Amino acid sequence: MTDIVITEFMDEAAVAALKARYSVHHDPDLFAKPDDLARLVADVPALIVRNQTQVRGDVLVAAKNLKVVGRLGVGLDNIDMEACIARRIQVFPATGANSLSVVEYVIGTAMTLLRGAYFANAAMIAGEFPKTKLIGREIAGKRMGLVGFGAIARDVAHHARALGMTVTAYDPYVPADAPVWQGIEKLDLDALLSTSDVISIHLPLTPETRGLIGEAAFATMKPDAILINAARGGIMDEAALVAALKAGRLGGAAIDVFEQEPLKADGAKLFAGTPNLILTPHIAGNTVESNGRVSGLVAERVIAALEGRA
Repeated sequence: MTDIVITEFMDEAAVAALKARYSVHHDPDLFAKPDDLARLVADVPALIVRNQTQVRGDVLVAAKNLKVVGRLGVGLDNIDMEACIARRIQVFPATGANSLSVVEYVIGTAMTLLRGAYFANAAMIAGEFPKTKLIGREIAGKRMGLVGFGAIARDVAHHARALGMTVTAYDPYVPADAPVWQGIEKLDLDALLSTSDVISIHLPLTPETRGLIGEAAFATMKPDAILINAARGGIMDEAALVAALKAGRLGGAAIDVFEQEPLKADGAKLFAGTPNLILTPHIAGNTVESNGRVSGLVAERVIAALEGRA
């Protein structure tokens, strides 16, 4: 009998630690095989997933003996939490384990887009030397606006301030007198969007946040502002982003998350020919180091839950 099913990629050392104690079925592509997934989870007490496995509906119905779900990441929008609570299924995300990777993604893409000097390969190979066309901007002295001010956003703020940035944030759910606001200017959303040089989204996807950054938001932003979304697809209107970039109403963007993942052909076509745009496949939180931390933490929590210690 299988004790643990792992449906997506996981650090091999963590998988080995699980296999030393339990019978484990690990298929990194199992999330794309719904019939196999339903069959394999029928009797298992533990399931470990990333963000592409939908732990809801038929999967939860099939998983009659499920006791614990380990989430290799922090977002829980792919897990039916109400159903898990009702069935007393414990859910363990890897909170904090991939924060540094996301922070470095935000800072790195902000610097790349502000500098604007790293998209000249084709021109250089063609024999051009566009030195005067690639005079970009420094990150020091710029205003970083954080939409959402949870743990990862606070880490971004720490690194941004170390680079000489002024940091502002919008988060109506963090009390105004909370100590985390020390050194950070608390703004409403419109004020943040209209004054920031770099805007980074740090929100969960909820009915309240869906479509929050749309046409009106882009119209509010500075025309040379940089937008980064490594939070969740659906918070930002992708068509409105493309329109703003193509019209020169936005300086650049780095997008790591999408309303539909993976991108289908039609969705990918939307972004074709868009200037100053970095697209990455939901990997802001995935590095060699963070994968080791995330996988190790989830493995420890799943083992503890199965042994009754969680």
